[in-house]
Formats: sequence, structure tokens, C-alpha cells
Amino acid sequence: MGEKRQAIYDATTLGKPKMAILGLQHMFAMFGATILVPILVNGYFNGEGLSVQVTLFFAGLGTLLFHLCSKFKVPAFLGSSFAFLGGFATVANLNTGKYANMTYGEKLPYACGGIVVAGLLYLVLALIFKLVGVKKVMHFLPPVVTGPIIICIGLSLAPSAISNASANWILAIIAFLVVIFFNIWGKGMWKIIPILMGVVISYVVAVIFQALGMTNADGSAIIDYAPIATAAWVGVPKFVIAKFDVTAILVMAPIAIATMMEHVGDISAISATTSNNFIEDPGLNRTLLGDGLATALAGLFGGPANTTYGENTGVLELSKVYDPKVVRIAAVYAIIVSFIPKIADVIGTMPTAIIGGISFVLYGMISAIGVRNVVENKVDFTKSRNLIVAAVILVSGLGFTDGITFTVGSTSITLTSLAIAALLGIILNAILPGNDYNFGENYKGDINRGVSFNNIEEE
Repeated sequence: MGEKRQAIYDATTLGKPKMAILGLQHMFAMFGATILVPILVNGYFNGEGLSVQVTLFFAGLGTLLFHLCSKFKVPAFLGSSFAFLGGFATVANLNTGKYANMTYGEKLPYACGGIVVAGLLYLVLALIFKLVGVKKVMHFLPPVVTGPIIICIGLSLAPSAISNASANWILAIIAFLVVIFFNIWGKGMWKIIPILMGVVISYVVAVIFQALGMTNADGSAIIDYAPIATAAWVGVPKFVIAKFDVTAILVMAPIAIATMMEHVGDISAISATTSNNFIEDPGLNRTLLGDGLATALAGLFGGPANTTYGENTGVLELSKVYDPKVVRIAAVYAIIVSFIPKIADVIGTMPTAIIGGISFVLYGMISAIGVRNVVENKVDFTKSRNLIVAAVILVSGLGFTDGITFTVGSTSITLTSLAIAALLGIILNAILPGNDYNFGENYKGDINRGVSFNNIEEE
């Protein structure tokens, strides 16, 4: 065995060429999961959903904004959050009130408006953390609440994974197996990018299948190359200005409860990885501020919510280079790629079956992370109060498939299943006696409170 490598906190000692390569590694680590979000959302919105270019632009810009808010101290990358996929799917399917006669493209800005409000909730929590401290706040958001909510997010998306995969089960299974292979048996860098490898390898297989004359189950072509030929090499991302409506806000905003807990867990994990206490310096109030502003800004102009990426924490552990400047280089790369439409259109030709195969792992992982949240924090289900809280969240989150619609004045408001589950969970946890969770007592559990929905590697 070789000698243990020393951590590098100042990458300038390595020279600019190596810094550039390290930045590229961070970009590749986040790339597969980040671009998969707009691809999935486009499926919900029948091709009129999020733009890959806009998504990459705000992943880069959001990361730079986060670094500014966190005093340039935290080596975190902000990519697309998978937690809001259920919200996007719900808004796409709204067909009551003002949404009854809207096209999918007309619904998208309202979903983005909900993302803006979700981002602003981060700012509220950041202020609360600043005023009263992390332990008191987390007492009201224990894993018995956040765990089942995360489980519901994943399971509510399961039908779409089956639907997409059914277009071509052979391709879907190949994509699924490739992700599993790299996730379990991959070494070094390969282990960090299983989603990207699943997409790339299965896409190559799809190209071969098409060349051999194979088609999808319904007889359609596996890949449509037409958009690539007409795409420009250079172009400005197609930004969409957000619109605001109570129904869409109530769909999207409550999801922030789960993603804010994810943020706390990721900052704890980065702290443990780099041997720095980022929870105290620059402080959770500053990192939440950065994440919230990045999310709100992205939503305002038609991008998905951002979140701190576990994949990039994995890159930190792999490389032992903890300099935030390297992550900022990756952010600049993401912004540059966002201005190359041809790349975005190549990505847009991704067969839905491949997306379905990837989603088998991804959506299941979301729920599995919710289970892990509960297990790592040793939630005691011999206590009736914990059973009741979890049971109500799970039944509400999966049972109210159409939500609850009511009218206030002339406004029609729909509470989605996830919103109902989150509200009931928080309220029950607050009023039922016996809440014994104290943030900080179980460090391993706290680190894994909110492991990124995109981080599917072995710990």
C-alpha cells in the first residue's frame, strides 16, 4: 500500500493545468444527474419543460452565488435537485381552475414560481438558524418527519419510471444494469459517475440498435436526430420568466422542507470530509442563504431548484483536493457549456426508455435514502407517537393522489399529497408528546440526514 495522501487545501500549488483538470472532474461528476432533471421534466411537460441549457447555466451561476454567500470557504457544487420532480409532475397534470385549458408550456412558469418561493423558504430558515440556533430548529424537523416525506417523494414517482421504461424494455434494462455495475464495482472516478455512465453507454447501444433497424415497442424510432442538425453551436439559453399562483406554490414550496434537511446533511458531510466545521464557519445560516438564493434565482428564470451535490463531495474524498477554487472552475465550465445549443440538443435526443431505466435506480434511491434517514438516526418505532407520525405521512403522501382542492374567495387552491403529508407530519410531531430527537447527539445520523438525492454511491 502506498503512503496516505495529504489533503490539499490550496490547489494553486498544483499549477493551473492540474486545477483545470480537477475542475473538469467536478463538472463530469455533477453532469449526468444535473441534466437528467430537465430531461425528466420534459417528459412530464410533453417536450415543453425545462431547458438543459438553462439548467446548466444556473447550476454554474448558482454555485458561484453559493460560494459568495459562504465566504468562498465551502467546496460545494450546486446541481439540479431531484426532490422537486414530483412537484413538476403534479403541476404538469393540473387540469382544474385556471389550469384547465393551459398547454404544458403555459403551466411551466407557474411551477418555476413555486421553485422561487421554495428558495425563499431557505432564507427564512437561514434567519431562524441565525436567531435561535440549529438545535432548536431541528427539534421540530426530526427524521421521523423528514424520512417518511423523502420516502413518499420517491415512491410517488415510481409509475413514471415504469411508463418510460416500457417504451423499450431492453434499453431500459441495459441502462439500469450499467448504473448498478459502476455503482457497486466501479473504481475511483468511475464509481462517482454511475448515472453518467448509464446514460452514455446505453445511448451508444441505442445508436447501434437504431443502425440495425430496431424500433421502440410502438414502432417509433429509438432516436430522432432531426433537432441536432438544425441546432446552432452557439446560442443564448432560452430563459422563462416565472409566474406565481397559490396552487402551484403549494405544490412546490413544501418540498423545501425535505431539501433543507438534505442541505444540512450535505454540509455536515462536506465538513466531515474536509475536516472543517462549516456548520459553524461560515455557518448554516450562510450556506442556506446561498442555496436558497441560487434556487430562487434559477426558478425566476425557468430553471430547476438547486441542491448541494453528494457526487462532488465524493470527488473531494477521491482527490483529497479540498480547495473551493477547483469547484468554482467546474461552475464556470457549466456556464460555458450552457451556451452551446448543439450539446443541449444531443442530450435532448435521449430515448425515454433510457430515462426509465435510470429512474428505476434514481427514484428508488430517493425512497431508500428516506429509509436510511430513519435507520441512521435510530428512530424508535416502538413508540406510538413515532408510528402515528410516520403512518400519517406515508398514507397522506401516497393516498391523496389528486390532492385536496378548495376555494378561497375566487381562488382555487390545491394541496398536493406531499404538501398534505409534510404539513400533517410537522403538526403531529409538534403536538404529540415524546419528541426525543436532539440534533448533534448522533453525529453519523446527522451527517446522513439529507444525503443528496443524486448521491447513489456506497459510503
